[in-house]
Amino acid sequence: MDEINLLGQAQRQQQHHMSVRGIGEEIDLEIDQCCEDPSFSDAALVAVPPSPQDPVVPADDHKGFLIPCSQSHPAAVDGQPQPTPPQREEHQGTLRLLAAHTKKKKKVVKKWREEWADTYKWAYVAVHDNTSRIFCTVCKEFGRKHRRNPYGNEGSRNMQMSALEEHNNSLLHKEALRLQSASKEKVQSLEIERPVVYVKALSKTAASILEAVSNKDPHEAEFIQSIQEVVHSIEPVLVKNSQYVQILERLLEPERCFVFRVPWIDDRGESHVNRGFRVQFSQALGPCRGGLRFHPSMNLSVAKFLAFEQTLKNALSLYKLGGAAGGSDFDPKGKSESEVMRFCQSFMDELYRYLGPDQDLPAEDVGVGPREMGYLFGQYRRLSGHFQGNFTGPKIFWSGSSFRTEATGYGLVFCARVVLADMNKELKGLRCAISGSGKIAMHVLEKLLSCEAIPVTVSDSKGYLLDGDGFDYVKYSLIRNIKAQQKSLKEYLKTFPRAKYIDDAKPWGEQCDVAFPCASQNEIDQGEALAIVTSGCRVLIECSNMPCTAQAVDILRKAKVHVAPAKATAAGGVAVGELELNSEFSLMQWSVEDFENKIQDAVKQTYDRSMKAAQDYGIMKENPESLVHGANISAFLNIAQAMTDQGCV
Repeated sequence: MDEINLLGQAQRQQQHHMSVRGIGEEIDLEIDQCCEDPSFSDAALVAVPPSPQDPVVPADDHKGFLIPCSQSHPAAVDGQPQPTPPQREEHQGTLRLLAAHTKKKKKVVKKWREEWADTYKWAYVAVHDNTSRIFCTVCKEFGRKHRRNPYGNEGSRNMQMSALEEHNNSLLHKEALRLQSASKEKVQSLEIERPVVYVKALSKTAASILEAVSNKDPHEAEFIQSIQEVVHSIEPVLVKNSQYVQILERLLEPERCFVFRVPWIDDRGESHVNRGFRVQFSQALGPCRGGLRFHPSMNLSVAKFLAFEQTLKNALSLYKLGGAAGGSDFDPKGKSESEVMRFCQSFMDELYRYLGPDQDLPAEDVGVGPREMGYLFGQYRRLSGHFQGNFTGPKIFWSGSSFRTEATGYGLVFCARVVLADMNKELKGLRCAISGSGKIAMHVLEKLLSCEAIPVTVSDSKGYLLDGDGFDYVKYSLIRNIKAQQKSLKEYLKTFPRAKYIDDAKPWGEQCDVAFPCASQNEIDQGEALAIVTSGCRVLIECSNMPCTAQAVDILRKAKVHVAPAKATAAGGVAVGELELNSEFSLMQWSVEDFENKIQDAVKQTYDRSMKAAQDYGIMKENPESLVHGANISAFLNIAQAMTDQGCV
């Protein structure tokens, strides 16, 4: 009763002034069989006002307060005891006041049933054809629209309420209610998931481009976020040369997107189905090249974002290639060798027709390592009928460099050295925080040790491992063995009990000088960015694609943390991957020194081109985001020139 009374008070203040009655309360619904109540067209549904002295009783006791409908049965109403004399006198006095206000030919009294509370909750009074009607707030229709009255008395309150009650229990009303709820949830989800455009001062042209992409694909949060960063960086280019506006609009639409079904059979003979993706974003500079990712979070938005990032990465290198990315929401963790093989073969059954040395060249990414690439290449060779070395992998006899897996991780550390050198600092002796413990994170850790830095953290999906004394080569070998056996990093504590493993956390609150986020996109949010700043970190090397949210980027910018974007830091891996395609280079004959020199040259050239592009458009070297803006500008100009030469295609 308390909840119903409170609801009634709130609803009486609304536009329609509808009233909710108590369970068991008497109401006057119908005044004649054929006539309208003359007061009904001028008033909303009016409840009997409760007296302040009326006691509040539980819902089970409401029948004790009923008023008899006829004086011929004074003892009971529906077998229930009659209320006490004071209560009877008070209610009868109220009824007499209502009767004096409106003369009625016939009084029909109904007990307020429990389900009528829901009926009135969804009802309101409005005028239709000069007549007041009781409408449903969901369907915006009044009672007569949902029930044909054989007696023709569709205008009375009783018949309208009966029709409305029947309507509320109908499939039409329930479906309208479901659609209304779904619409509200959709709007709320869009408000939460739709990324906020982070710009310091955006021109109308650039803002309109962002708005067009957001309106076209509002649910693709990762893709929109990556576009925001690039558009913000190249705004000076658009202002200086308006012809690039149309080129950017074309570039932001992928050339081709493939979404396909991947059915496979597990070891128990049960069938499963996953979804496969491949986005060939741009071939303006050459055949597409990009990774394949097998992870449950994989979707079309992630595939488009990764393909867009890869397009810009490849455009920064000397050996020009287009960009692509793809994968599946399949999780290889916990699967047997035969299950992974069957899935890879089924995946390639559909994808192979879109691959080729002059079309698309797949590479490794999260969840796709040497094992998966071997299965994928074997099925591709079987279906295509010829041997083509266009798959990136560690097996030199079928494709790939013997140093391919090290190239990206080593290049990240070399990029950190270049950035620190411009700040008159060196990597030696600096504390470094690493997230992730995959192949890239492990090679970053290995190269940091050779540079005499002090790496103190690695992480996995359950938490992060902290060794305050820093890792050395013995500890590094132990971590690699733990990951090779697919065990938790907690196993490290059995050998080195002084270390700590923090569950359900990320390492960004630990004291460090340089951060290496190697886990996944958007792993650093606003709170973790604040932790990075307070930890004393002044350089962040992006190892994964787009590791920071837009809010985190804002915080790092205000704190003047120097950020090296993944487009520039991945130059080592991109360069080696492109050299694999050149038959003139025999990577088997390279020494370790030649290999590292090649990576360092690629990283230094990419850094210099990016910084020069930033300075050409008025972004000074002291700006902590100069490398971010310069890399985006340089990559876009390379693609834009090719798209201009090739025409509107």
